[in-house]
Amino acid sequence: MAEKSYTYLDYAASAPLRPCAMEAWVGYHEKPHAVANANSLHTLGRSAARDLEAAHRTLAHCIGCGFRPNEIILTSGGTESNNLAVLGMAEGARRKSANRRNRVILSAIEHDSVLDVASILRSRGFEVVLAKPGRDGVVSAEEVERLADDATALVSVMAANNETGVVQPTAKVIEAAHSAGALAHVDAVQAFGRIDLDCSGADAISVAAHKIGGPLGVGALAMRTRCPFEAQALGGGQEMGRRPGTQDVAGAVAFAAAAEQVCRELPSVRPQVEALANHVYERLCAADTGIVPTTVAHVDQTRLPGMVSVMVPSMDSESLVLKLDDAGFEVSAGSACSSGSLDPSHVLSAMGIARDQALGSLRVSFDERVTPGELDAFCDALLAIVASH
Repeated sequence: MAEKSYTYLDYAASAPLRPCAMEAWVGYHEKPHAVANANSLHTLGRSAARDLEAAHRTLAHCIGCGFRPNEIILTSGGTESNNLAVLGMAEGARRKSANRRNRVILSAIEHDSVLDVASILRSRGFEVVLAKPGRDGVVSAEEVERLADDATALVSVMAANNETGVVQPTAKVIEAAHSAGALAHVDAVQAFGRIDLDCSGADAISVAAHKIGGPLGVGALAMRTRCPFEAQALGGGQEMGRRPGTQDVAGAVAFAAAAEQVCRELPSVRPQVEALANHVYERLCAADTGIVPTTVAHVDQTRLPGMVSVMVPSMDSESLVLKLDDAGFEVSAGSACSSGSLDPSHVLSAMGIARDQALGSLRVSFDERVTPGELDAFCDALLAIVASH
């Protein structure tokens, strides 16, 4: 019996590995120095270090925003990058201010890898305050300005939301943080490689390889050398002492290859993928389909290309995901990191969306490797499922 085929539409959870990343990973392992630790002084170690330095240079160039190669800290992924930034920067800012700055502002729509750090911060004596979004899913700079004061150590906001795809006004939020004398961290895990990052003033930016077609288990935190920071792990002093531990050079090389490709192709790919997403919205959210968008885009709002966020108020997300899976389409109910929960998305709840609507949320995500025909077939399937309910 032939194996069932699936159309994968959950790129925001993890995008398929790009051939360039696979080639870079395999190519590195074919080199004599692939066996070596990049921190060793012998010939093979120095060769590995050169490849590691090249990956730092490429990632710094792709992230942009004025970061230098020695300001790229390699991590195990977006979650570690976010944990490291929020904890390390808050502690660093407090220490620099002689314990005067003990407030941390997080947006209420952050990924769990940021929000779940709040309990640790509180246990360490910090006050954690959540900045609320509007119904449009935007955390405004005015809201941050209202909350920030001279006791604020850090403001952390995402560049684009991982469930709704709504792009945040990061440049203005960063300015609001700095006006209060606070550090600014941006979680760009979803945005990197999909839009140009408007974060030139950020003190630190988190990114991850697997969101753009790089390998799983590799990420980076771009952090200014001057940024007050307290390491959260101890060891050999790798990555400028900010994230000790022997580096995964092959993973870094593969991440750099994927980043180089997506950043080079972004100007042509972005409008193409935006058009596909707009087409999906138009089909799914037409009159009388029973499907509504989580946000209604307006002239001043931008959404990530390749992400469609909708709700089916008459159904629950779990049933929808399983029915679509049976039909051969792989999507998620909001963030894949919180799938399986019977509670509505904290993002949609923070936006003021009613529980019965939020419980029927779906996130469809893709890039230029998904065809218009595949997306139309998905729309046909979802519309049929909702109509027959």
